[in-house]
Amino acid sequence: MYQNHGTHFNLIAAAHAAMIEHGFQPDYPKGTDTQLAEIAAQSVLPKNGELKDLRNLLWSSIDNDNSKDLDQVEWAERLADGRIRVLVGVADVDSRVSRGTVIDSHAQSETTSVYAGVKVFPMLPAELSEGITSLNENEDRAAMAIEFCVNAAGEVSDGKAYRALVRNHAQLAYNAIGAWLEGHAPAPPKVAASADLAAQLKLQDEAAHRMVGSRFQHGALDLESVETRPLMQGDEPVDIKRQDKNRATSLIEEFMVAANGVIARTFEAGNVASIRRIVRIPKRWDRIVELAAGMGTKLPVTPDSKALNEFLLLQKKKAPDRFPDLSLAVVKLMGPGEYVLVKPHQESPGHFGLAVQDYTHSTAPNRRFPDVVTQRLLKAWIAKQQQPYSESSLDAIATRCTEMENMARKVEREMQKRIAAVVLQKHIGQSYRAVVTGVNHYGTFVRTFDPHVEGMVVHGQKGLDVGDRITVKLVGTNPEHGYIDFAV
Repeated sequence: MYQNHGTHFNLIAAAHAAMIEHGFQPDYPKGTDTQLAEIAAQSVLPKNGELKDLRNLLWSSIDNDNSKDLDQVEWAERLADGRIRVLVGVADVDSRVSRGTVIDSHAQSETTSVYAGVKVFPMLPAELSEGITSLNENEDRAAMAIEFCVNAAGEVSDGKAYRALVRNHAQLAYNAIGAWLEGHAPAPPKVAASADLAAQLKLQDEAAHRMVGSRFQHGALDLESVETRPLMQGDEPVDIKRQDKNRATSLIEEFMVAANGVIARTFEAGNVASIRRIVRIPKRWDRIVELAAGMGTKLPVTPDSKALNEFLLLQKKKAPDRFPDLSLAVVKLMGPGEYVLVKPHQESPGHFGLAVQDYTHSTAPNRRFPDVVTQRLLKAWIAKQQQPYSESSLDAIATRCTEMENMARKVEREMQKRIAAVVLQKHIGQSYRAVVTGVNHYGTFVRTFDPHVEGMVVHGQKGLDVGDRITVKLVGTNPEHGYIDFAV
């Protein structure tokens, strides 16, 4: 039993130590401040007459409530033939962060921002990712515009990309926009104050709804991973809240999948080597088949994402409370995503979970280094210039990005456990509804429903099996190791 009730634990220090332990350099290198000063002294916008001025369009962004590193803005219009034309504006990070500079080299080493619950460790300094290169509200910004059209069947066509000037007219948040789109809440103030913005968001939602239906028809997986975030009072977490998907998160997800597909196909048509984001056909498909058989569904012997999704949709309808755990099991059996070099005329392994063949990462350059690389490849192709990276360099970058993304997940998981242990310190002795999520030689594990945390059953575990619904009492926590102990 682990019990540190009433003891203060420094989560921010623990996060910093976890970053270093897993190979990150959370402190920026010497020369960063000098480069930031040089960037800040530059003109607000690049002096380039080739940038298409789209600042008059009613662009808006939708992100998490507390997001400060805004990578994308969106806009749509209905065409005479019934199709919806969608534009995604992506922050032009490359126009401020030149290749080979101190900040760029650091970003290439880190490869990703890490969201450790109590602290964000940004890949780029906050002066850039939350300021100069962020698509902040009412600021003129350089961007890469990615354009595509969506027909009634959800099929995407007429993809193109070019450099542009944009202006975010409304910074919006997932929770408020999602609740409004679903009819659960009134329009948030910015939307209520503008009929044009309300109509714009409804049109974007319609386009996204068309696309998600099309992808499901092709076998995209409807997985429901439960994400949580700490509710903070100052530097201290006081509660843990679930972050549920909604119409707004789906809208952005569909637009990003489509935009990334446009860029991948642009490179393919232009004979440009690039880094692709893939999820291979599951090596442990046999275990997924076995899992489905235990729930009364027979899946094909060979991997079939469409059949798998039909099984998932059935289970979501039959047992919605258990669906997140089934989703997690399928995700683990599918294996993690990875970055790979794809050469011209070489077929990409594709993304099994998204049911798309052509997929790169291009829409979050403030947060991910592969997107910065993709941006540089795209700009060179548009300008008909020599590509800035050799194939061997791209291969090495892809390997590094995969490695560090895996490390980032470890940091985030460790911190989630520590945060949960700190939050629950004050509730030792309290009872919770829970479901058994694992039984193995390490022990018996449960997930409580509210708050959504995982822990080990240290008393009364005999006879329990996965899926059992029980009531448990919290008997101890250890924030240093992220341990949470329950008794039946």
